[in-house]
Amino acid sequence: MSHAYLKNCIDVHGHKVCGVEVDNQTRCKHYNSDVDIIAIRSPCCNTYFPCYQCHNEVTDHPLTRWNKNRFDEKAILCGACGQQLTIHEYMTGNSKCPACNASFNEGCKTHYHIYFE
Repeated sequence: MSHAYLKNCIDVHGHKVCGVEVDNQTRCKHYNSDVDIIAIRSPCCNTYFPCYQCHNEVTDHPLTRWNKNRFDEKAILCGACGQQLTIHEYMTGNSKCPACNASFNEGCKTHYHIYFE
């Protein structure tokens, strides 16, 4: 597997986030409203991406979903403060970061089936 996508990465609060036109709070070309401030670590390549479209555009492999038995792993990055959340914390956190109280895009719930079992 090529890691050429790593050239499309920036540092966000000490974490590498890869994608297309990623800003310092994890917004990207595809999702860039004020509340689009999370990145999800992809289990297939152990890399943070702002969205599945970024993953698909810059990697050479298909995105894999997080297995339910791994929902206690830290896989969500808050772009506002850099806090890493478990998938469970993210899914039950009322679209807010528990560390800094920044609002996340509630519409992301419609994409859970893409990322999570």
